[in-house]
Amino acid sequence: MLSSQDRLAQIVADILFDMSTRPRLADGRGNAMLISGSIYQACKFYELFAKTELAGKCAIVTSYKPAPADIKGESTGEGLTERLRQYDIYRTMLADWFHEEPEKAVNRAEEFEQAVKKKFIDEPGQMKLLIVVDKLLTGFDAPAATYLYIDKQMRDHGLFQAICRVNRLDGDDKEYGYVIDYKDLFKSLEGTVQDYTSGALDGYDHDDVAGLLGDRLARAREHLEETREAVKALCEPVEAPRDTAAYLRYFCAAESGDAAQLKANEPRRLALYRLTATLLRAYAALAPELVEAGYSTAHIALLRAETEHYSKARDEVKLSSGDYIDLKMYEPAMRHLIDTYIRSDESAKLSAFDDVSLIELIVERGAGAVDSLPAGIRGSEKAVAETIENNVRRLIIDESPVNPKYYDKMSELLDALIEQRRKGAVEYEQYLAAIAGLTKRATTPGGGSSYPAALDTPAKRALYDNLGRDEARAMAVDRAVRASRQDGWRDNPLKVRKVKIAIKAALDAPAPGTAPEFVHDLGARASRPSPSSTSRAPRTGETPALPVDPADFSRALSDDLRQMRESAVTYATGAEEDIDAVADRILDLVKNQHEY
Repeated sequence: MLSSQDRLAQIVADILFDMSTRPRLADGRGNAMLISGSIYQACKFYELFAKTELAGKCAIVTSYKPAPADIKGESTGEGLTERLRQYDIYRTMLADWFHEEPEKAVNRAEEFEQAVKKKFIDEPGQMKLLIVVDKLLTGFDAPAATYLYIDKQMRDHGLFQAICRVNRLDGDDKEYGYVIDYKDLFKSLEGTVQDYTSGALDGYDHDDVAGLLGDRLARAREHLEETREAVKALCEPVEAPRDTAAYLRYFCAAESGDAAQLKANEPRRLALYRLTATLLRAYAALAPELVEAGYSTAHIALLRAETEHYSKARDEVKLSSGDYIDLKMYEPAMRHLIDTYIRSDESAKLSAFDDVSLIELIVERGAGAVDSLPAGIRGSEKAVAETIENNVRRLIIDESPVNPKYYDKMSELLDALIEQRRKGAVEYEQYLAAIAGLTKRATTPGGGSSYPAALDTPAKRALYDNLGRDEARAMAVDRAVRASRQDGWRDNPLKVRKVKIAIKAALDAPAPGTAPEFVHDLGARASRPSPSSTSRAPRTGETPALPVDPADFSRALSDDLRQMRESAVTYATGAEEDIDAVADRILDLVKNQHEY
């Protein structure tokens, strides 16, 4: 019988298998709809799913609204009738959802429907399956819906509309939806050309439904081959032997730490990330059925090796460029596909960076962070150095608006350290200790350094660094900003203007005990060397010498930072900068301080 328990159980098992293996279903990025032949059958489906891992993540949405009046006179004394059982299953479903007694929950069917539809659209991983009969087959827009299971006789307009529920695109990982037909609605014509107008869509002209459906395996193979060629074409310029170092030079920077090269190569990297992710999804979609799709054993091995190669290259480029942490929100789905279909040995190693960046790992572990790098990078001292340098450069660029003067100094120190490494003037272990120290300094401006006690917040220290070590001016500007700022001031031109006027007034006011105007005072100090600085500044084109010993480097780094604050030559505003220019510059700085 069509609705026999065994047949329904087989369909449930089929759907559960897909939920654990199919792309988008397994990683929670997509979900599915099951069209049942009747409300009673939908309830039986739900009852079976409620005993599996889909409990709490599936729901029935139909026109049925359970009411005690519906079951009046239904008791036969010989067990539950269909109506009684339908009522009981619906009532239990509502009670479980609202966590209240069935007698109360039974009246909240409309509220339940709205809630599960919203979760199906907004949280596909938490509402993985909707069981429907007639509702939601037209006009229901849920881009996450990727699989449509049909166990109902349908045809023409109704069927066409139902299929359209899964053809909404939803990001790069959804090329098309899938229709699983348990009723043989399309007659599965033999031969190379499938004309679906001969089946349940015969009420349409051929041109009206052309392209609506296609052979799944043929379409999947075509998509996989197209994606392979696209990735190969992108990576074709990578120099032989196309190892880790070659990929990093081509996609990151030929000279590590070069901000201009990292920026110029960003479009290449984004293309690599996008195409490799598409390749992995295309491979995963076909992996269980590669033989059925016409691939030989040798070809299957080649496909897997290529997919693993490009997946590793992508991860190493992300990590080396500093892009990795920016994209980590998309990684759980990718990690699932890699672990399921590629099972790379590096999967566990790369997972160290799923929740933290390389920079965070260096701050936490120092030079020991190198042990967590992928083998392709870890096996080369040069690749390790270039990866760290690129990440520190990225950090400096990203954080520079928060304290431009401080990070200008960090950039100079990084340049000097890179130059020393390239010249072979520092041993590898000493280099790692030095770069770890620099990284820690770059992540905590002012950490471990000597600031006046009154400068007790990052914003005050940033003002101090960028106002020529003038503590009084820094404190005055801080007070002015706090007094003049209003809620949402950054997005309101009038409120921004109010803050700027306050900053300008604080800058223009004479410091206690002084008469010269602020800008002129800074200009005068900029014209003479700092009495506290006894070291000679490097000549033009000369690389600052760095001590080889890590402890000496740390002390020298602290000295550099102290000199940075003590040197009016380095930090004073130029005499040509008028008060409006200074106010604009400080306003930009203030906008980047979280505490304001």
